[in-house]
Amino acid sequence: MFGLKGKSLLTLHDFSKEQITYLLDLASELKSKKRMGIKGDLLKGKNIALIFEKPSTRTRCAFTVAAVDEGAHPEYLGKNDIQLGYKESVKDTARVLGRMFDGIEFRGFSQAVVEDLAKYSGVPVYNGLTDMYHPTQILADLLTMREHLGTLTGKKFVYIGDGRNNMANSMLIGCSKMGIDLFIIAPKALWPEQRHVTLCDDYAKETGSKIVITDDVSAVEGADVIYTDVWCSMGEESQAKERVDMLKPYQVNSDLIAKANNSKMIFMHCLPAVKGNEVTEEVFESKCSVVFDEAENRMHTIKAVMVATLS
Repeated sequence: MFGLKGKSLLTLHDFSKEQITYLLDLASELKSKKRMGIKGDLLKGKNIALIFEKPSTRTRCAFTVAAVDEGAHPEYLGKNDIQLGYKESVKDTARVLGRMFDGIEFRGFSQAVVEDLAKYSGVPVYNGLTDMYHPTQILADLLTMREHLGTLTGKKFVYIGDGRNNMANSMLIGCSKMGIDLFIIAPKALWPEQRHVTLCDDYAKETGSKIVITDDVSAVEGADVIYTDVWCSMGEESQAKERVDMLKPYQVNSDLIAKANNSKMIFMHCLPAVKGNEVTEEVFESKCSVVFDEAENRMHTIKAVMVATLS
């Protein structure tokens, strides 16, 4: 399976275009089976630890249902359920969980924690979100794009809003590796780190795509996808007023959609959305919005990741 058996998903930096394509193809296959009412046993006898420092709707539900659909047992471990990083080091917790579970999902703050879980547990570890990356979301986004646009290569993807959060970081990797032209439209104070952009530029050169970082909203013209995220990520609540004032000109509204001038354009959001901030209710509920297809695809792509790395 393209070297995926036993592999952790910490960031898509570690995955090739061929591996990502395989995961998308597998997700499509598993999605079709589920639609036909066919459940499998590809994860029969497996036990998956689900560690959550941050609350979640889609990630928790997607991992739980995906595991059960293929015969695995998911065990939810909230931040108050275990001693991770408090009375026990991450290293020690990882070595304990690795003796009991076949795979571990982590959703929290520090990328270092998910990396240490993978380093010391001896089993595949899946990044359900950290402050730096959100790889399972990107896989769902790529699948949704492919379903609605037919292909990924050469499409124009516009991400608008907070350009230095985990979604923007992950989009830089996913789009550049899959040959998608990525435009990040954000105020200069919220641009991604240049060293990360430079690394992804190298991926883009290999796939023939391009990366453009700008504060000019007119760059939305011709977009095949317009994507946004909350203006204030979890843990940044104290900066909410400042962030809203800074990002008001970057709201996805009917005027911005009109600037895209593409009748086949789709709107995407990783959810939850703060309607009236990053996106208006009108756009969120419009015919171009595919946000709930995108949310469902979290389950199918996460299932594909677990099947490919564990079965």
